[in-house]
Amino acid sequence: MQPFELPEFYLVHPSRLNPNVDQARRDSKAWAYAMDMIDVPQAGTPIWSEADLDSHDYALLCAYTHPDASGPELDLITEWYVWVFYFDDHFLELYKRSRDIAGARAYLDRLRLFMPVRDEITETPTNPVEAGLADLWARTVPAMSTDWRERFAESTKNLLDESLWELANISEGRVSNPVEYIEMRRKVGGAPWSANLVEHAVGAEVPAAIAASRPMHVLRDTFSDAVHLRNDLFSYEREVLDEGELSNGVLVFEKFLGCTTQEAAEAVNDLLTSRLHQFEHTTFTELPPLFDEHGLDPVQRAGVFAYVKGLQDWQSGGHEWHTRSSRYMNGGGAEPVLGGPKGLGTSAARIVTSLVNTAGQRVRSFTHTPFERVGPLPVPELYIPYANTLSPHLSAARENLVGWCERMGMLDSVVWHEHTLRAADLPLCAAGIHPDATPAELDITSAWLAWGTYADDYYPLVFGRSLDHAGARACNERLHAMMPVDGEPTPVPVSGLEHSLADLWARTAGPMSVEARSTFKATVVDMTRSWLWELDNQAQNRIPDPVDYLEMRRQTFGSDLTMSLCRLSHGRTVPPEIYHSRPVRAMETAAADWACLVNDLYSYQKEIQYEGEIHNGVLVVQNFFDCDLEHAAAVVVDLMTSRMRQFEHVVDIDLPTLFDDFNLDTTARATLTGYAEELKHWMAGILNWHVHVDRYKESYLDQTALGHLPAVARHLGPTGLGTTGSRIAPDRGTKVPFPSASAKAPAVGRHLGPTGLGTPSSRIAPGRGAKVPQV
Repeated sequence: MQPFELPEFYLVHPSRLNPNVDQARRDSKAWAYAMDMIDVPQAGTPIWSEADLDSHDYALLCAYTHPDASGPELDLITEWYVWVFYFDDHFLELYKRSRDIAGARAYLDRLRLFMPVRDEITETPTNPVEAGLADLWARTVPAMSTDWRERFAESTKNLLDESLWELANISEGRVSNPVEYIEMRRKVGGAPWSANLVEHAVGAEVPAAIAASRPMHVLRDTFSDAVHLRNDLFSYEREVLDEGELSNGVLVFEKFLGCTTQEAAEAVNDLLTSRLHQFEHTTFTELPPLFDEHGLDPVQRAGVFAYVKGLQDWQSGGHEWHTRSSRYMNGGGAEPVLGGPKGLGTSAARIVTSLVNTAGQRVRSFTHTPFERVGPLPVPELYIPYANTLSPHLSAARENLVGWCERMGMLDSVVWHEHTLRAADLPLCAAGIHPDATPAELDITSAWLAWGTYADDYYPLVFGRSLDHAGARACNERLHAMMPVDGEPTPVPVSGLEHSLADLWARTAGPMSVEARSTFKATVVDMTRSWLWELDNQAQNRIPDPVDYLEMRRQTFGSDLTMSLCRLSHGRTVPPEIYHSRPVRAMETAAADWACLVNDLYSYQKEIQYEGEIHNGVLVVQNFFDCDLEHAAAVVVDLMTSRMRQFEHVVDIDLPTLFDDFNLDTTARATLTGYAEELKHWMAGILNWHVHVDRYKESYLDQTALGHLPAVARHLGPTGLGTTGSRIAPDRGTKVPFPSASAKAPAVGRHLGPTGLGTPSSRIAPGRGAKVPQV
């Protein structure tokens, strides 16, 4: 019996079949024979027979996912997919089943030799995977630009190399947490690689000027996540039960939520739907402004939309293929859960059903009532195995910061007053995250934290209330101009926000090299652009998709900015590529997510009740699971715990392996070990700050709201005609808010329930039918 019934998928684009499918079957089979992929054992192990290839029917996959490709183009694309699936099975049989990590590394290292971006291939293939890659690379890249070749080589390399991550997890018996899984699945799952091939198939490259922009990243990532999560649902039986695979989204959700396989499958499908909604939202709301910003001509714009359509075709066609391929669990080749007509040409009949079944999730994202009275959120003891220490220069830094903010014009009595600054006590945070700083270093760290916090208050007040997005973008451009990299002229500062940034930039970036200055500026630019993303969501009253939220939260919180200050102090003792390696990036993102969610827990009442904010991880979880506050908070706490344990795993296991893999010298090893210690201080200092400052306490917030204290909270919220109703705290019906401060609050343990890994499913509100049990 199947381990679960397939859920009702979100399907809004009818699938179409390329008429060249039969020719692609014949040509791809002949090519596979020529590459020795059929009936040729490898190291004594059979990989594929002709019957295997026929039953998998990769030509049908490509004919569905590329319905408009010409005959020769469909042949080429099909052969790429034959190659990538053969690689997956070849790697499984030779290295995954035997847990041969050393052999796997040598195998993957050789494959890089067959993907030169500019030169010719000079290496001789020694197995079918190498032979197939060499042949396909030589036939594919001549028609594409160097920019595309670099992107395709990178995505192919990721697809191959990150197979080691899967293999390491299998060897350790380790199931990843949901955030780690989503990030790594994009690389090892191959969908970004598929997106590159879509450009080739539709004959339209994404212009280099926008290829690295947020909207294009989001389109690629949402496409990838949906492809992979759909595959996880269909392949659970094959991968988990047959192959012993641990890299499967359904299994990841089973372990994290502590729920049944069926319930995990439903949760995975809900996330798949959310990612497709995000894809659509980005296409319609973010692409047109992006085109205007970069001045794309009509031909370029048409090319991007052809690429977007190609990604949509891939989604619908990929789903259709999964329902027919013998490789996957599909009820014998027909989708059992969706009523109505089946067979070629009938997928359009399922569109209305798909829209109706997923309408609730979409509507919830846009119907949040701001300024809801939620009361204080009790925060349980959070898992952090690192102690907090404080700089001995804290007292002086507090007074120095007040003086600096006054001189810079930040204490303007509109956004900030001196009491606002002292209530935030940002030197306390700086003293924890940088305990060994000199007095001057502590002052600079405190000032950067003050600038980021002031700006975070400034943007919703100055631009959010009036929906002045053009003003916000113009402000961003001026701020970026305040940070010259190589002697460019800068505008004269005209506000406290600009004066303070110009001062900080001169003091911090002045001694840096041009290269380091450029790197550091990029982190500030990313942070300021993330504030525009927040303003756009606020204007639409749209609660973000959970994956998009967490990835953007790292930027809105300023994680990259503060971490980059640590990295810049390392000098040139560590090769630059090491900072982009999977272990280092995983260490950074795990730490960043933990710290961001600390802020979301402590700031929940301030943001939701007093500021009408929607960018809070607890609210995002409430919206996604359609559950009440206590259950959402518990899920957030569990996610934090899993991210902290991942951080520990990277430091204890992955970093030493990285040292050996890259043969790093003693100095580089000491620098990276020290960096891990800095991140431990960073997390511990951030938690200590949240526990002790007044900024998030109800007593301070109440005084602010009543006008007893000047602060930004009184200035927020809609002010136009017909908006008074949004400031009346509504009753949310069956969703129970936390008790008010005057009520007798239950103990934290009773209120949140268990908080260990694997327990949150018992806390998800049962308003979703039979998907999650009530315990």
